[in-house]
Amino acid sequence: MWYHNLMVKALIKTMRLRQWTKNVFVLAALVFDLKLREPDAIARSLAGFFLFCFLSSVVYIINDIADLKADRIHPTKRNRPIASGKLPVPVALGAAITLLIITLSISYLLSWGFFLVAATYLVINLAYSNWLKHIVIIDVLIIAAGFVLRVAAGVSLIAVERFSPWLYVCMTLLALYIGFGKRRAELNLLTTEANSHRRVLEGYSIAFLDQLITIVSGATIIAYSLYTFSAPNIPENHTMMLTIPFVVYAIFRYLYLIQIKQKGGEPEEMALTDRPLQATFILWGLAVVAIFYGSL
Repeated sequence: MWYHNLMVKALIKTMRLRQWTKNVFVLAALVFDLKLREPDAIARSLAGFFLFCFLSSVVYIINDIADLKADRIHPTKRNRPIASGKLPVPVALGAAITLLIITLSISYLLSWGFFLVAATYLVINLAYSNWLKHIVIIDVLIIAAGFVLRVAAGVSLIAVERFSPWLYVCMTLLALYIGFGKRRAELNLLTTEANSHRRVLEGYSIAFLDQLITIVSGATIIAYSLYTFSAPNIPENHTMMLTIPFVVYAIFRYLYLIQIKQKGGEPEEMALTDRPLQATFILWGLAVVAIFYGSL
């Protein structure tokens, strides 16, 4: 019994429940298309959120199996259940297959469009695990695509009337910003042994990543600013422009954390632990809801 309990705990840890926060982007269409007052839309969006959580956990399990050898020589990843041997590979693989069958079956019943997005997310992540993660720049583009697909998944679940394509642009740029920041943190942490832990890091340098981060951070601010006064679905009084300072501060704060505090290896961990970032997210969310729904 105790061995079974340890196995369950190891599996749950491998599923990365803390990283489920990334799937909040599935709910973007619900908020920005003004559906928060529609119970059916809320129920469908929440179902999609949890399905994507389980699907992303399947991807994490498969990634850990694929990265087993590299993780065992990584300073922190060697403590992961699969790399440390606490979760045997056959058990992890069996759990992933079972979870995948259940998740895709329910996704198909929920929405054909959602099923296609979920399947696409799975395919590109499998390609990432086995090939694309070794290609410079493409590796981060695939990570960004995963976030855009989360938004698309939410759109596929409701009757969208006002959702702006600008949000896809903003999401892509923001994901690239976070992705390049993650690569910078990994490179900085592993220094001279970086290539032996993640092969793609040999194609990056701190200076190169800083240039990429500068480009996408500036583009993110510009794209979001344009969205706040040019998208067709926003209030005509341009009050959405009041949310720009929150986005600017969040981008600058993340830049401070990765360059000054040398963090960023686990972006979701920063979002859950950094109080200034948390306060900014909350204030931005409250402002968006107040502006969109207060004008109805």
